Amino acid sequence: MTKEKIFTKNFCFSFLSLLSISMVMYMLMATITQYATEFGSSATLAGLVSGMYVVGGMFSRLAAGKGMETFGWKKMGLAAAGFHFAACCLYPFVNSLPLLILVRFLHGLGFGAASSAIMTIGMSVLPAGRFGEAAGYFMLGTTISVGIGPFVGGYIYDTFGGMGCFLCAMVLSFLVGVFLFFVDLAGVETGKDANLPKETGESLVRKLIEPRAVPISVVTALSALGYGGIMSFYRLYAEEVDLVEAFSWFFLLYAALLVVCRPMAGKVQDRYGGRFVCIPGILAQTVGLFLLAFRPCVFTLILCALGCALGFGSLNSACNVMACQSAPLARRSYCVTTFYLCCDVAMGFGPALLGTVVTGTGSYQLMYFASAGLTLLALPLFLVIDCRRKPAEK
Repeated sequence: MTKEKIFTKNFCFSFLSLLSISMVMYMLMATITQYATEFGSSATLAGLVSGMYVVGGMFSRLAAGKGMETFGWKKMGLAAAGFHFAACCLYPFVNSLPLLILVRFLHGLGFGAASSAIMTIGMSVLPAGRFGEAAGYFMLGTTISVGIGPFVGGYIYDTFGGMGCFLCAMVLSFLVGVFLFFVDLAGVETGKDANLPKETGESLVRKLIEPRAVPISVVTALSALGYGGIMSFYRLYAEEVDLVEAFSWFFLLYAALLVVCRPMAGKVQDRYGGRFVCIPGILAQTVGLFLLAFRPCVFTLILCALGCALGFGSLNSACNVMACQSAPLARRSYCVTTFYLCCDVAMGFGPALLGTVVTGTGSYQLMYFASAGLTLLALPLFLVIDCRRKPAEK
């Protein structure tokens, strides 16, 4: 029996669009806290600046599901990508901390809607028989950006300053819409003209999100809370523990490990179920963050990169698959919206929350202990969810 093809034209253009928009997010998120300190901000406010991009995305995702259903996935995605690019062009004109926060919020509005459309489109062009494996390959778009984004962003920031980062982000934001334009959704899209059966009697909540996708989405959100400390404060923590050079390679190592881990995790999920990916992943990330806080050195940095690759990196894909499988295809856009909305809450408010630990104690090290604890909270929640799933769904 011939295996269904994964790497189609639609897959490739969807992947490139996801890669571009993720690069913008992670490149700026890794450097914007340091840029904010140039305006004299505290660690808490710097974390707010970093997370405001995701907070803006959170608000736009609330409307993204309905917008895709009304106007179509591709039209919604192109419009949002255009707004995302326009907002990105505002960064060079920022001259104060309040204005920077506002621009981050507007930029995030475009990101939330555009990324929801890209993920909905991308997850819908994957072969059903190899869904977990294909999703693992597709989500490498975020994996590569997580590794390359902070590394490139840090290099550009150190060489050309904040304006260099903003110019690079503008180019990538423009490419998001270009790649999305070439995706052909004929026979795939389930927008306003879809013939799929609709569920009647929708409440206000179901007009915005898919409740069935919430529990598994919260699992990923908790792992994102733990990972958020690495993403937003790694440059400042590196200075505190004298690991600046080693930390500069953290995300490249993380991405390299995830390129190997994620496709394998997808195959394991297809064959054995999500528990064999999620439980080890949660424990691995918890241990990695704890060790990095307990004894910061090159060795524990490597272990933390591996833990985060098995943790947030693999969970992001595995739980996304489980969220999409929690409801009928007609609700796919709402499942994706719900999943990333929960992640947005964690990544948006997480840096500010973790920043309060630094502000209150003066130590980034204690913040990473808190990150490990937040990650571990995902384990009992997942076990409850897994026990309540029907055998046929596992």
